[in-house]
Amino acid sequence: MGHRAGVNTYAARLRRRVRRARIALRRSAVDYFRGDGADWLAFAGLLLMIPAIACGTLLDPVWCAPAALVLPIVAGGLLLRPASLLGLYAAAAGALIVESVVLGPYTQGPARVTPGTVLVVAACGLFGLLIAQFRARVGVPWRRGGTMLFDLRERIRVQSALPRLPQGWHREMALRPAGGQSFSGDFVVAARTHGGRTLEVVLTDVSGKGMDAASRSLLLSGAFGGLLGSLPPHGFLPAANGYLLRQNWDEGFATSIHLVLDLESGDYELFSAGHLPALQLHAGTGRWEEKAAEGPLLGVYDGAEFHPVKGSLRPGDVLMLFTDGLVEAADRDIAEGIDRLTGEADRCVAGGFEGVAWHLIEAVAKDVNDDRALLLLSRPA
Repeated sequence: MGHRAGVNTYAARLRRRVRRARIALRRSAVDYFRGDGADWLAFAGLLLMIPAIACGTLLDPVWCAPAALVLPIVAGGLLLRPASLLGLYAAAAGALIVESVVLGPYTQGPARVTPGTVLVVAACGLFGLLIAQFRARVGVPWRRGGTMLFDLRERIRVQSALPRLPQGWHREMALRPAGGQSFSGDFVVAARTHGGRTLEVVLTDVSGKGMDAASRSLLLSGAFGGLLGSLPPHGFLPAANGYLLRQNWDEGFATSIHLVLDLESGDYELFSAGHLPALQLHAGTGRWEEKAAEGPLLGVYDGAEFHPVKGSLRPGDVLMLFTDGLVEAADRDIAEGIDRLTGEADRCVAGGFEGVAWHLIEAVAKDVNDDRALLLLSRPA
């Protein structure tokens, strides 16, 4: 019994040690992937590659050329910190010296260490060091950089999602960044307030386009999302204007339109900060009406006032909010672009407006090199 207990105790201790080692290794791997851990494991692996490549070059320089040393150098530029990278470069330089001495002068035959080989290895090392220094200055390792950008894109997408509406309402939004990129200077924030009775939507167009405006768009979308619903409707744009002014950006202005819609009665108010007018289709007449509120651009001057315009959505009516990329182009003015948009939207009246937001962007502004956003609210008859 005592012997069996001793064996069981030893086996239990061994299992615990193995389990702790496995957990520590897994945590180390996760930390390294996230950029939080040390790079000693990658450094050791790449450092061992250098003598292996050097031995292969000395044994068969035709199949394993001296320039093969660029492989660990390139990998080191992506994986290592600058301090570790310098140690790797020193080892690669030593390997080149050994190869040149053992193989002899490059004038005595092929597959030798030539001046061109040295230049190629040195150039790759210089580029790798620049990449590593930039990565260290930014603080985002390459292993995590793509994941972070993907996460930011998904957060923007989720934040721009429109809330579910009660029966009898339809909403949809389409957003197409400039140049086919994943980030846009246009964004939407929306919320249902007053116990779900009111829908508040803010469509904003940040100055610039694509990646140039993406960072400011991300910051503003988070701030605007926090303000929406926390202030009375008439206080949102003044607060957003003050926030933008405090940023002191060189290119810090934006246009915005704020819709406050009563989901029970269909009555709404539109507040505008230098934004294009909304378009409302009246089912009774079949005509589109421009709904233009008064207000200056956000981020231009303090104390700006924003005066709303009121309206009402009846059964069969449609309301469209959009950014200037959808209707403005170098070869036409905004009025012509709005006419083109409403003309294309008229074709959707018979079949209903479900699933047409993306179609409208494709029809009127497919090849425009600007951010385009379209928000559509309809009240089916």
